[in-house]
This record gives sequence, C-alpha cells and structure tokens, in this order.
Amino acid sequence: MDPVVSLFSIVGALALGSISPGPSFMFVTRTAVAISRRDGLAAAVGMGLGAATISSLALLGVRVVLAQAQWLYATFKLLGGIYLLYLAWRVWRGAKFPANFPNDAAPSSGARRSFLLALATQFSNPKTLIVISGILAALLPSVVPKWMYIAIPLINLLIDTGWYAFVAIAMSSATPRLAYLRAKTSIDRTVGGVLGALGLRLIFEGAKEAA
Repeated sequence: MDPVVSLFSIVGALALGSISPGPSFMFVTRTAVAISRRDGLAAAVGMGLGAATISSLALLGVRVVLAQAQWLYATFKLLGGIYLLYLAWRVWRGAKFPANFPNDAAPSSGARRSFLLALATQFSNPKTLIVISGILAALLPSVVPKWMYIAIPLINLLIDTGWYAFVAIAMSSATPRLAYLRAKTSIDRTVGGVLGALGLRLIFEGAKEAA
C-alpha cells in the first residue's frame, strides 16, 4: 500500500475509533457536565496526549514484531482482529441503550487535575491500545517510512484532542447534548460496523500470513 494512501486510511480509522463510546468519552462528558467546561477541555488535552503516546508505542511495537518473526506478526493480527470484532459487537449491542449523564454539579478540582486524570484514564483504557494497534497493524504499509513515526502520533494528538474538546463543549450545553442522544444509535452502529470490518480484515490477513 502506498504510504500516503495508508496514512489517509489510518487517519479515517483513528477518527472513527476516537468517537466510539467508551471510558474516555464518558470521562470527558462527566467532567464537562458535572464540573466545568474548562475542566472538560483540560481532560480533552489529556486524552489527546495519551492517544499520541499510545500511537508512538504501538508503532514501535509493530516495528519490533515485524523485525522478530512473521508468525508473531500474524498472531498479533489474529488476536487484534478478534478483539476488534468483540469491541464492535459491544458497541453495536449498546447502541440501543441511552447514555447516562450526571445531573449533579461537582466542585472543580482544577484543570491540571482533570488533565492528569484524563491522561491516566486513556493509559488504563485497553480499548485505546487495542484499537490503535489493530488499526496500525491492518493499514500500515509493509515498509513504514520514518516520517510516519512522527506524523501518526501528531495526527492522533490532533484527532483526540479535537474530538474530546468538541465533546466537552457540546455536552456542557443542553441542545447539542440532546442532538447527540437522538443520533446515538446511528453513530454507535456506524462505528461498530467499521470496527467489525477492520477486525475481519485483520483476521483474514493474519490467517493468510500464518498459512
């Protein structure tokens, strides 16, 4: 695959992975709704930095696996594909259930604390690591140019920070929050379908390479 085409594919997949519901989304939402918009924006920056760090580690991990053995890389793809299918099923199944947002306001503990808590939430969220690793394993070219090791984490930083900043602003206002709730089922099922397609691609490629 051409590196530029690969990059655009990765960007699209990372964007869809970011908007999928999970602990990070609920943390930013709760922070923005129950504490303040400022704290929510600080949490968004923490999520972005966490995603960029995980992207860097995932890129290095894929490179190490590629250098070690082809069968190990095939196994990595199979396991990642299986998990992505499981995650897609969870997202699709949960699409029909309403999102629960807090109604009570909590005292602000400071933007710095919200940033650090968001960073810790992103690092401790297995979904983030598996989704990013799975996307990279499925869509990276066979020979990864050096510039991608810089471009992908920076792009992931912008995607996650931008998305969660939007979430913080939108969810701290009543009208956008209601609009999201009305579209939640469609959004979740679209994300679930894309994650499922990526999972099937990983399983197919891993099985082909292992054969």
